[in-house]
Amino acid sequence: MVLIASTIPLLNAQEINIIPTPKEMTVGNGTFKFSPKTRIAAKGKEAHEAADFFIEKVRKSTGSELIKGKSRKDDCITFIIDKDIQGKESYKLEVTSRGILASASTGDGLFYAVQSLLQLLPPEIENNRPAKNFTTWNIPMVSITDAPRFEYRGVMLDPCRHFLPVSAIKRQIEMLSAYKINRLHWHLTDDQGWRIEIKKYPELVTMGAQRTEGDGSIHKGFYTQEEIKEVVEYARRHHMQVIPELEIPGHELAAITAYPELSCQSDTVTPRIIWGVEDIVMCPGKEKMFSFLQDVIDEMVLLFPSSYFHIGGDESPRGEWANCDKCQQRMKQLGYTKEAQLQSYIIDRIGKYLAQKGKHIIGWDEILEGGNLDASAIVMSWRGEQGGITAAKAGHRVLMTPSSHGFYFDQYQGDPVTEPTAIGGYSTLQKVYAYNPVPQELQGSGKEHLVMGVQGNCWSEYIPNASVLEYRLYPRALALAEVAWSPIEKKNFKDFVRRVDNDASLRLQTHHINFHIPQPEIPNASCNRIAFTDKTLLSLTTTRPLTIVYTTDGTAPKASSTIYSSPILLDRSTTIRTSTILPCGIMSPVRTIYAEKAAFAPASNPEHVENGLNLSVYQGTFLRPFQIPEKADSQKKIDRIEKIRAQTKVPGNVRNVKNYAAIADGFIKIPENGIYEFSSNNNQVWIDGKLAIDNSNASVPRYSRENVQLALAEGYHRIKVVFLGGIFGGWPTYWDNGAVNLRIAGGKWQSVPAEWLFHE
Repeated sequence: MVLIASTIPLLNAQEINIIPTPKEMTVGNGTFKFSPKTRIAAKGKEAHEAADFFIEKVRKSTGSELIKGKSRKDDCITFIIDKDIQGKESYKLEVTSRGILASASTGDGLFYAVQSLLQLLPPEIENNRPAKNFTTWNIPMVSITDAPRFEYRGVMLDPCRHFLPVSAIKRQIEMLSAYKINRLHWHLTDDQGWRIEIKKYPELVTMGAQRTEGDGSIHKGFYTQEEIKEVVEYARRHHMQVIPELEIPGHELAAITAYPELSCQSDTVTPRIIWGVEDIVMCPGKEKMFSFLQDVIDEMVLLFPSSYFHIGGDESPRGEWANCDKCQQRMKQLGYTKEAQLQSYIIDRIGKYLAQKGKHIIGWDEILEGGNLDASAIVMSWRGEQGGITAAKAGHRVLMTPSSHGFYFDQYQGDPVTEPTAIGGYSTLQKVYAYNPVPQELQGSGKEHLVMGVQGNCWSEYIPNASVLEYRLYPRALALAEVAWSPIEKKNFKDFVRRVDNDASLRLQTHHINFHIPQPEIPNASCNRIAFTDKTLLSLTTTRPLTIVYTTDGTAPKASSTIYSSPILLDRSTTIRTSTILPCGIMSPVRTIYAEKAAFAPASNPEHVENGLNLSVYQGTFLRPFQIPEKADSQKKIDRIEKIRAQTKVPGNVRNVKNYAAIADGFIKIPENGIYEFSSNNNQVWIDGKLAIDNSNASVPRYSRENVQLALAEGYHRIKVVFLGGIFGGWPTYWDNGAVNLRIAGGKWQSVPAEWLFHE
């Protein structure tokens, strides 16, 4: 939970905190005094809508009912539609000591003028409860002429893997639009769940919208068409387009669950309960596939007025098509020689159908494969930048969302030990901010104008709820906003961080957003349990410069706690509790580090040892180690720890696997006295009879957050490793390599070598 320090430094009224930074801005020397008596005026229907939006914000946050009437010379905020202003989303904002004028040629532009005006007010404007004793707020005098760099500034939400309620979707629309993000890409269908009601095909939600997880729990949820309309209308009021995604032809196991005839083999299946790529896809050899998709599209286009429609097109294996008589017959009729051409046929056919409905298709960069992509198709480049470069050179409009450049917001932002489990990768705020959506290869090519914009993607395999979603989104979405809106020459990461760590963080907190704050990290040690034998220095750092405070008496740190300025000398076992403090006074969650002073744990002296470990195997599905029975079903020897996870046949789709648990035990021969750091994704690792790593409570047993340092003497030490086979949080433990990794503290990781393993 985000806490706030007892003393919050007051922000200088002249520090302009607008995110994204405007195209042109001049700051004056005075202020406009905004009070409950300030008049609001508007000229034009869309101007009245902008004025009403502003009035409602003020009412919620202050309790004051501003009066809307005719414009006056003094103490008035005026909103006008000015058709002479060029650009659909452009606006001008003039703040003088006498009044404020917001003008734009469209309602979109005026909405963004309002967002900039709100960011000139104190963060208290974001309250939903009236502030006490509101009398006057000083608004700095500025002159702003603003326009976006890119027309498309988007975020993708994925409720298929983990469902998001309507309230969570609307909450993100409100927050994202405040920073001028104008596109919500709504990923509504996938292997793990179909999330939109289609009245002609009711079983899409009765069968395709729920799955039974590996632990027996049920995950379900879908949006009714009325809820879809509610979200779309809410987005419209926030000047945001909602772009639906209907995945074709892959990532559709949930639909095939409901209607098996959509697949080549008419497979009887259930929605996928693991992540990754599903090999069962829709069958383009059957006309049923196309009639189904057209029927679904017919209902969806009535719900989504946006001119854009995302058709997926990514990660669609073609192995089934190669073995399908109907697909091969279709290829023969069309004169095709490669299955990739079939995918192009699907994209082209559905694209033309959507064009009849007035829609432009967007697809992931795989839609380029197979050739013959219609010139009107928009390519979303996610596998790095190359897809966008290739598409632009071929004349396609492109959207940049490269995972390689930080725009997959399901990636880590810091040391995994301090964060919820993520899909992997590393995407810091600075990495996102540094991105230029026009790749260098396109600069000066005459194709720059084909880059429509940029998008951040929040795939939800490892985003189980709205709180984690917000942790992943913010503040990286703010960096995205400035990348997409502001001119390159106006970008300044140092100043951006100032705005994020002060004003924006207070606004996010006011909205109760669970945003990411970098926590203290230990260089060259990703663990919360460190060891030493005499004395040691504990160094702390953060991913961007922030104040670190800490305690060594077990109490929670606060703003008045000791400020970290140099490595902490430890000469006895100590519990260090540490946190970072943003300049605005908000504190990060507390990180607790256990530092143990101990002599090197003595080695064992077995009388006779042989290479390898004993392995006991227990058939069945076990969710916790205590469920493993005393008697094993079988026993054997293994020469490497990794073989603990290779005791059953596991097909690529992980279906019908005979689950088991296994315990490997024996000795690890430590080559020399030292501090060794251990890491493993296995369920448990015991050293010398003590539980060293315990992942048994992890919702997803991936990227262990339970690493540990141990002081071990040279020689034999007992080791026991517990493996539980199954699917936990969508992750099959069979996908892990089963290793126990170690390193001399601060050194290079390696899996425990086979030659270090012995048994009696």
